[in-house]
Amino acid sequence: MRSNRDRAIAFVMLLPSLLLIGIFVYGFIAQAVQTSMTDWGANPAQPPLAQNVVKSFVGLQNYQNIMTDMLEFNFRNSLANTFFFTIFFVLGCLVAGMALALLLDQKVKGEGFFRTVFLFPMALSFVVTGTIWRWMLQPGGGINILPQVLFGLSPLEFSWLNSRDVWLPFEWGNVPAILTTVGIAILAFMAVNFALSQRWRAMQYVIIAGVVVALVFFARLWDFIWPALDVADAETAIAPKGFNAALMGIILAAVWQMSGYTMAMFIAGIRGIPEELREAARVDGCNEIDVYRLIVLPQLNPIILSAMIILGHISLKIFDLVFAMSGPDNAQTVVPGLLVYTEGFRENAFAKSSAIAVIMLFFVALIIVPYLWSQLREASSKGKS
Repeated sequence: MRSNRDRAIAFVMLLPSLLLIGIFVYGFIAQAVQTSMTDWGANPAQPPLAQNVVKSFVGLQNYQNIMTDMLEFNFRNSLANTFFFTIFFVLGCLVAGMALALLLDQKVKGEGFFRTVFLFPMALSFVVTGTIWRWMLQPGGGINILPQVLFGLSPLEFSWLNSRDVWLPFEWGNVPAILTTVGIAILAFMAVNFALSQRWRAMQYVIIAGVVVALVFFARLWDFIWPALDVADAETAIAPKGFNAALMGIILAAVWQMSGYTMAMFIAGIRGIPEELREAARVDGCNEIDVYRLIVLPQLNPIILSAMIILGHISLKIFDLVFAMSGPDNAQTVVPGLLVYTEGFRENAFAKSSAIAVIMLFFVALIIVPYLWSQLREASSKGKS
């Protein structure tokens, strides 16, 4: 048992770190939130860089503007780009990393060499990766001329970083209904799993939750929460939302760099599985495919979840790779991180820039906080046992 003296000593030792984190992390977050609720940089009568600039409190006006003003369509486009980038980046890294890990698990010769080669891209910064891939994705060279050089075919004519094609289009006004539908599907899945684990003893709570969700869906209560666009038809014509094809080059470069990281996580997880489990499965008649499907992959579920959390966090705050590959002014590949830079350091619209940064923080917290909470809860339960 730890005494009060031990706890006091531990607290004193941690106090400097806690103070630094409180000031330079949470203090600056609070400052950004406060700035986002002012008109700093938006009031022509108050030059933003003036020594005695007056910053008036405007509440949530900046958030409403970037969500509804037709002139702020670039921000909403950045949210759509971030969504698709996150989906394909995380999925690509998981698939490529798992494939590489399974190949290395076959006891191939030179495994150490291949592992180093696959991990090497991770040692590069996103700026270096972006510069290399920008050269490779030039319209008149790089990947586009590979068919001509290797097979004598016509070169490709795809604009990897400047394409204006939009796939999977959707209207911004339909986002609440889409999110609600996805949320209902997730809640239904979780409810059924919970009911099964409880052997349907908590079925009444599942029914009550289902009725509440159904009322929310059919009553369209999101219309009272989700701000409507000022001119929805005009934005759809000017900047249609969807998966911009110009993101393909950036996704390809990002997956190339981070798939080695997921490979290292998966190979460590695979090597941590006792060989006796595999041998027992083979004795029971499983072939190699069944061994991986029934024994190896289920054991990797916690690692897959951790990889998804880390990759999702990287994708939500991506900045340097996009900046190096397509620049800050490419509307087809804009992401919120770029807008924080351009609005804050170019336009001196510090309030708007802070509002975008706070929204980025909110999305990152949606991923990180539940994960940390579950990890702390799991660690606490293990400590008690």
